[in-house]
Order: sequence, then structure tokens, then C-alpha cells
Amino acid sequence: MERVISLMTTLTNKLKEKDTVYFIAALAVVIVALFLPTSIALVATSLFFALYAFFRPQQSLLFLVIYVSIRPLLVEVNSGLKLVGDLITVIAFAKLVLSSGRNWKTLFHFKWFEWAYFALMVAGSISGLLQGVLPAAVIFQIRTFIIMYLLYYIISRLVLPDDWLKRLAWVTVWTGMITCIHGLIEKLSMRQLLLPDVWKYKTLSATNAVRIYGLPGNPNSLALLLLFGIMALLFLQNIYKGEKYKWFLNINLVLFIGVFILTYSRGTWISAFVLGAIFILTTRNWQLLKRLVIAGIASIILIYYPVNLGVKLVAKLGLEPVEPDIGSIAGRFGETFDQENLALMTESGRFFYITKGFEIFKEYPIAGSGFGSFGGSATLSYGSPIYDHYGIRSDIYGGKFFYSDNQYIQIITETGVIGVILFAAFLLGMLYLFWKERKTTMGKFMIALWFATCFSGFYYNIWELKLYTMFYFILFGVFASMTNQYTKFKMKDL
Repeated sequence: MERVISLMTTLTNKLKEKDTVYFIAALAVVIVALFLPTSIALVATSLFFALYAFFRPQQSLLFLVIYVSIRPLLVEVNSGLKLVGDLITVIAFAKLVLSSGRNWKTLFHFKWFEWAYFALMVAGSISGLLQGVLPAAVIFQIRTFIIMYLLYYIISRLVLPDDWLKRLAWVTVWTGMITCIHGLIEKLSMRQLLLPDVWKYKTLSATNAVRIYGLPGNPNSLALLLLFGIMALLFLQNIYKGEKYKWFLNINLVLFIGVFILTYSRGTWISAFVLGAIFILTTRNWQLLKRLVIAGIASIILIYYPVNLGVKLVAKLGLEPVEPDIGSIAGRFGETFDQENLALMTESGRFFYITKGFEIFKEYPIAGSGFGSFGGSATLSYGSPIYDHYGIRSDIYGGKFFYSDNQYIQIITETGVIGVILFAAFLLGMLYLFWKERKTTMGKFMIALWFATCFSGFYYNIWELKLYTMFYFILFGVFASMTNQYTKFKMKDL
């Protein structure tokens, strides 16, 4: 009882703080905007968040964690909320430029991995324009690659408060907790509660119907959010080693892992294993491994099995005419090597894209077919001028164009040998920075995160996934700021 009273007292005190008041105000604006006409919501949110980012730039960057995580739901309900993320990023960037004062020339100091990244953007753009890709599609693709990099650019050049990383962790935990609760409601209600009608009545394959989609609107995105949420919880547990928040953090760790399992996101499971294995082995933190194993077992007993039994109960009560396949962990991995699934991947899935990618590469080996031509973000919106020629269907996913689901085949196809060299320089340049700090805990963590990210590129267009790159570049920016990689400027919240 004393612990509950202590926790409630702490929360009450937090609610009285100025930072919390502004944060709640920003959330309130988003919630109210959902019910406004689209045009009014667009103007109102644009004006508010432009001012919010200018006067409270550091806090607005933290607010991005909430916004980007649930953006698919927000935009589905009201498209007038679509500019919030870009506005915060661009205004925070402008505020950094203003804060530099007479030292503005230092803003043009870049690491060689950044120069490689910029060169990749130029090479892919020129190649795309020469191959007949629409200029709008090329610009769209560049924006996808650059917008989250700007978070790194801003944060790496800031003098961050000592508690900024802790505040980031708390925002991530609260976002993850709300998303988990919503996801469980979605799962138990057979996707009938707290979802937009478009999502509620969306036709899903038998494989995907058993997965939790959550507020991000995608089970893989939800799994990625919870992966960073689990990291945040472990970080906070390391900070609050005493009784303070002990039960709150332990309960949420079990909840996050349980819902993480229920996403049945094989790719993210593998990435999580790679990240955890490398970090634990390099730090020799066996206590962390013990904590994860105990929380994992508890999540299966307290979340995984009860939720699946709850789904069966709801079905028997008549809310669903046919008892659903609730799925299983072994079954999900088994599908990977199922003959029918392998055949589908060969005909129209990942293997198909890889084969087609190399087929296109053979015709454009030096500079590739260009940005906006094969399996990237731009092709989802604009299509591609080369798909018909290579017999690539545009209706594989219900009339939508496709992601290549492999970052490397996209880079190989769209940018050729030149792009591959530049992309390798980009990746290895980051690893070089992390390796120099390999004796520190943060350095070891970034090395583990780098390997997990590179591994994810084999089955995701990982550098185009805004939710993932947001977390990656924010953490990379914190690392760069902590290790003084650039001249830093003070940009305080007013």
C-alpha cells in the first residue's frame, strides 16, 4: 500500500511540472484535432506544433516518439494531422541554425559516413531522373531517407540535459504501455473495438489475422516499437535500482514482451535476439539475461496464453462465427520454411523481388535504375516506369505497389555498384564511430544496435521505416552528443 501511495504521489508531482503540462497540452491538441474538419485540423495543428517546436524544441523532439508511433491511426482518422512530424523536425532544425549564431560554419562539419549518405542521395536521384522516374517520386524518396537523419543532425549538435535520455525512455515506456493495452483490446475484440472502420473491416490473410496490429497499424511496426520500449524499461530499471518504480517497470516489462510475442513478427524477433546477444556478450551482463529470461517466461504464462484463451472464449460466446486460428510461436517460425509459403515467396514475395532486383541490376550495373524505380517508399505512391517491362505486378498486395522487403536489394537495384560502395561507406562509417567508444556501455549498445539494424535490412526496408529510423537516429544523436563528435549549441526550452 505504501508503494502505491508513493507512486501516486510521484505521479501527482510530475503532473504539476511545467514540462508535463506542455506535453499534456500537445497531446490534447492532437486528440481535439481528430474531431475537427480536415482543413481546420491541418491549419490548427500546423500552427500549434510550429510554435511548440520553436519554443520547446527539445520537448517537441520527445513528442515525436508518440506522434510517429501512432501516426498511421491519427492520419487514418483525420489526414489533417499528417504534417505534425515534419513540422517539428524542420522547425527544430531551423532553431538549431539560429542557435549557432556566429558559429554557423560549424554546422557544415560532417563525418565521412554522412558525406557517403549525401552522395548516395545524389547518385540515386540522378540515376532515377535519367531513367524517367518522376521528379516528385525522386524527391519523395530523398525525403524518406533524409527526414529522420535530421533528428541525428539536430540532437548530435545539442547540449543535452543530463536527464534527456531518461525522459526519452519514459516517453517510450508510456507510449508502449498505451499501445500494448490497445493491442490487447484489439486482439480480444477480434479487431472490432477502438479501430477506424477501414482497419476494422480490412481483409487479412489467415497468417496475419492472428497478429496484433495496434496503434501503429502494422504488427511489424508494433513489434519494433515494443523492442525499443523493452530497451527503455531495462534502461530505467538500471537507473532506479531501488524500490522506486520497481513494480511498475517489472509489470510493464512482462506486458511488453507478451505483446511483442503476440505480434508474431519473426523479423523483429531475430533482430531483438541479435541485439540482445551482442550487447550481453560484450558487457557480460548476465544479470540482464536472467531478468529477460524471467520476464519472458512470465509474459508467456501471464500474457500470451491467457490472451489466446480469451480469444477462444470470445469466439465461443458467439462474437465470432468461426473459431479463429490463434496462432503459435512454433507455427509462425514453421511458416518460414513451409513449402507452400516458399513457393509464394518465389512467385510474388521476397525471393521474387530479389530475383527481379538482380535481373534489373544486370542491365544497370554501374548507377542502377534510380531512386523511385524498385520496391521503395516512392514506388508505393508513384509506381515505377520499369515494372511493366520486367513483368513486376502492381496488384500483389490488393492493388498496392510493393516494398522490396530487403534494403540491400533495393540499394543494389536502384543505385548499382556506385550506390553499394556509398551505402557500405555509410554503414561502416557509423560502425567506426561506435567502435572507437567500444569500452563504454553506450558504445557497446550502439554496436549491438548497428548489427541488429544491418541484419534487419535483409527482411525489411529498414532505413525507410520511419518508426525504426526515428529511434535509431535519436539514439545515435545522443551518442554523438555524449561523445562530443561535433561543436554543440545550447537550445533550451522556454
